[in-house]
Amino acid sequence: MVPTTDVNSVIPIDRKSMESIAVWFDQHKNRFYPLGLTYVKTERQMEELFYRSIMKVHKELHRLKGETDFESWVTSIFIHTCREFSTANSLLASEENNLHNDLFQVLDQLNLDEKEALVLTYVSGFPHEKAAHLLQISVEKLKTLLFSGIQSLRKELGYGSTFHGCKEYQKDYIDYLDRTMERSKKIEFEIHVYHCQNCQEDLGTFQDVRIYLTEQRKELPIPTGFMKNIKARLAEKEKKRRQKIKKRNKWVFIFAVVCTLIIGIGIFTGTFAKLYYTWTVEDQELLPYLQHDFGEMLNLEAESNGVKVKIKSAISDEFQTLIFYEIEDTEADNQYAILFGDGVFVENEMDLMNTDAYPIYYPPDLESAVNKEKKNVYHGKMGLLPIREDNGTIKLVITQLMKLSDTSSNPDEVYDGNNKIGEWEFEIPVKKLPANQYALDEEKDVEGIPVRFDKLIIAPTATILQYSINAMQSEKNLDRMTFDNLVVNDKRVNADLFGGAFTDAQENMDWITYQAHFEPIFGEKPKEVKIQLKEAFLTVEDPKIVELDPSQNYPQTFVYAGSTITIEKVEIGNPARVVISDHHIENRTYETLNLGINGDETIEMGMRDDGVIVDKNGNKYDPINDLVAYEEIEQPRYFSTKYDFSLRSDNAGEEVVPKRIEIYGYNMTKYLNNVVKISLD
Repeated sequence: MVPTTDVNSVIPIDRKSMESIAVWFDQHKNRFYPLGLTYVKTERQMEELFYRSIMKVHKELHRLKGETDFESWVTSIFIHTCREFSTANSLLASEENNLHNDLFQVLDQLNLDEKEALVLTYVSGFPHEKAAHLLQISVEKLKTLLFSGIQSLRKELGYGSTFHGCKEYQKDYIDYLDRTMERSKKIEFEIHVYHCQNCQEDLGTFQDVRIYLTEQRKELPIPTGFMKNIKARLAEKEKKRRQKIKKRNKWVFIFAVVCTLIIGIGIFTGTFAKLYYTWTVEDQELLPYLQHDFGEMLNLEAESNGVKVKIKSAISDEFQTLIFYEIEDTEADNQYAILFGDGVFVENEMDLMNTDAYPIYYPPDLESAVNKEKKNVYHGKMGLLPIREDNGTIKLVITQLMKLSDTSSNPDEVYDGNNKIGEWEFEIPVKKLPANQYALDEEKDVEGIPVRFDKLIIAPTATILQYSINAMQSEKNLDRMTFDNLVVNDKRVNADLFGGAFTDAQENMDWITYQAHFEPIFGEKPKEVKIQLKEAFLTVEDPKIVELDPSQNYPQTFVYAGSTITIEKVEIGNPARVVISDHHIENRTYETLNLGINGDETIEMGMRDDGVIVDKNGNKYDPINDLVAYEEIEQPRYFSTKYDFSLRSDNAGEEVVPKRIEIYGYNMTKYLNNVVKISLD
């Protein structure tokens, strides 16, 4: 009998903390640990896999619908994380085999699809329907993978490779052994097997392999303190998550006799509102919005569980809705922030808001002067979707506040995990404000590719640069580019690292249009724009075919893009295998190759690659063992050093013969120091 998941293990997920998710993973580690072994081999990698999966579950928890099976949802995220990291070479297997027992040493001989199917079904114990759903394949495809996987394992386990079971009954082995066969069909099957010696032997070895898989689950040792280490990392992250935003000096004005004169002038010149807000508004981030009449003070209040939440103002344009708030703990010296999606949602979002937009995430800022004044008060802002109409009322519901900690030196982490539960509800009136657009009409070459700077959009909550890239280049294409900053009339605004999007393609398809987001600019009619370019991501088309002959001795070499590439292995089989490498990255033209292995038309190809990250100064970082945050490396570039291909035919008894390596081109990154100056006079 296939071990099945306990559907009663689903836990209530409303307002769950990072700690509770880690506890849930600890309770279910026996189910996830073997699944992780499908992708990784070292304890360090396994801890990283669990850590990142818990982080992702916590981040996506607000998207989970109440009727969804929690365990299936988490498992789907876990599998996606495994695949994502494998593709990015973050958790690929190293030479250190300290976690793999005999089972996974045998399973490593299979292709990834077969391993996933076998481990999910027989080691982790998911029923066919659920395993197929998690792998996003049909149940019949799953059974095909189980059948071919067991066939391959029989040979690896020493049962040999010659069996003569009747083909018309082999397709029923999986259903019969897993006890999912219909009763009438089961009787017919058993009668045939009873009278067929070949099928008895064939089915018997299948059953032995299946039992071996389920029994090996009990033999998988989980290292002592495995989850303890992960929980310690999560606790550290909860304490240290902080984003250091540039300190803002609080404006100081000297109230003297001249104030009377200033107020008098303001009455006649229209500047009194600016002065009024300067004197009455503490939040220096909100102040310029109010001074430029982009919003008004609302001061909507709600109190629950000893904490008072005040919505100070709301500013909306076509890109997002900014909510400025203040939270006061009336019972203790704690500071809390609002994190949309974690116990925070808009009740009428579908009716009111543009769900196609992407609001910006604003991390808590405990370094601002206003947030250092009182230990029990925090001033913050939150980005929501923009409203569709000109006016509307946002029904904001808050059931959880995130407790902040100022004891950490790590700018990436600021939440300490001790969240406040309560009920705070608001009806927030908003008005969608217009944006000003300015034509730029400037074309420049970036690494030989025409780039057209089309327009500058100055909106209340963001500054947007719209540009287009010529897509009709024959050999070298600019896939995308990034910017460092934008200077408008000598006012500099930094680029949003996560803002920017593909917009559309022009009618003639020669140009593809994008938008890059920057910090907002207040009260400026641009006369001159300076655009500081940062990165260009290029694809070069440079086709080459290298014929393969498995009868020859390997390794062999060939030259491509000025580099000598080694063909390490060419192996016939099902799966077949081809391994190529190039470890000499100094002055190498390409960073990664776009390539494939051509064989028979019916083959399926899998690939994984090893590589190294290199910074501006030539320092190298191992993506597996160093675990350095990518954003902390100065001008990072990822160089692939090894490609390992597996090729498999759908026909289990047919060998695959690799015929040739087909290289289509390569990718490269260029760090730019270009400044584009555009006059709007």
